[in-house]
Amino acid sequence: MSADAFLKDFHHVATIGSTPNNGVDRQAATADDARTRTWFAEWVRRAGWEARVDGIGNMFGLLEWTPGAPFVVIGSHLDSQPLGGRFDGAYGVIAALHAARAIDLEVAESGVAPRFNLAVVNWFNEEGGRFAPSIMGSSVFAGLLDREKMLAVTDLQGVTVREALDGIGYLGTAAGPDVAGYAEIHIEQGRILEREGINIGLVDSSWYTQKLDIEVLGEQSHTGATAMADRHDALVAASKIILMVHDVTKDFAEEALVSSVGQLTLEPNSPIVVARRVHLVADLRSGDPEIVGAARAALLEQIDALAREHDIKVNVKDFDIRPIRRFPEAGLELSAKVAGRLGLSSRRIQTMAGHDSVAMNTVAPSVMLFIPSVDGVSHCEREFTTDADMVTGLAMLTGVARELLAGALEAPAGQEHATAGLATAGAGTAGVTAGGAA
Repeated sequence: MSADAFLKDFHHVATIGSTPNNGVDRQAATADDARTRTWFAEWVRRAGWEARVDGIGNMFGLLEWTPGAPFVVIGSHLDSQPLGGRFDGAYGVIAALHAARAIDLEVAESGVAPRFNLAVVNWFNEEGGRFAPSIMGSSVFAGLLDREKMLAVTDLQGVTVREALDGIGYLGTAAGPDVAGYAEIHIEQGRILEREGINIGLVDSSWYTQKLDIEVLGEQSHTGATAMADRHDALVAASKIILMVHDVTKDFAEEALVSSVGQLTLEPNSPIVVARRVHLVADLRSGDPEIVGAARAALLEQIDALAREHDIKVNVKDFDIRPIRRFPEAGLELSAKVAGRLGLSSRRIQTMAGHDSVAMNTVAPSVMLFIPSVDGVSHCEREFTTDADMVTGLAMLTGVARELLAGALEAPAGQEHATAGLATAGAGTAGVTAGGAA
């Protein structure tokens, strides 16, 4: 395993879609995402592995040593947020490629085939910046989201996922591999590891996530000619809702709940027209589902009162609800042992962010690993992790992959991987309408 070769590849990929302040902008199924996909496909073919693209744009590089055996899958995603960081996702894919190559060379030298085969994956649209919901490709692969429905999702310009993938040449038809296990390494996107001086985070669970699709309906009118008392301004009401979403965290213990409105669109978006419609998405997350439920209830009550006060209508719908997912105890113990053998410090940690590993953990025993993030910032150009920490993580991922290939997390005969049910986007949720006479 060559650290220099890995770092060369990582820093090369960071030039694709690069931004002025050392970030990247490679939103799903854009031209720059296509360039990274082509780089991935060419890397896989040069390595002599089989390249596949499935029907939602997930890309696989397959190493088959044991015909007919299922695959341990390792990887992450190459798409980014707008003006995003160069480490989020891409690090995990490039580390997986180099871990797989190191193991491939070991197998060739030993002449002994592992229990399972190996696949490297680049998941489609993990970020969800262009197409919602996020974690799309891996969720379709895991059967949590319907492929046809996701192909019909549109971006803000009305382009569907199907059209976008077809347009860049990555709407595939191949089947994905039969999965025996999954492992992913990622930057922490928080500052716990950096603060405590720990090399590796062993992710034991994910936070509960609840998103709210909020439509504020007012009345279009002239910004200059309409009397203030006669206005039904959807944007003014929406701005107050944004502050409600932010301030609801104050009702709970510090850091028990995080919330934000990250996307907002308005119509007609003219400088001389009072907005008639605003659409926004609120994101609530906590390690305790009851806290999210209480925050949601408080917001609905406040929004109803606001709608009546402003004499407008507000439609609120639940979507993209993700329960807490717990990673297998055996995987956590295995990872701690690998870290120990490598002389690395490690600790258990939760993930507040969503990851492809959370979806994959519903269909196969999965391992999620973190390396430190400088200053804990992510989804921005300032996102940073040192070369040394990336190389350390590469060694860790390689060690975990070796164990999984040998069957370390293989379930006993007749015992399937146990997971709790996932509420898919919009499933089992009720729309709420609040408002006055608008």
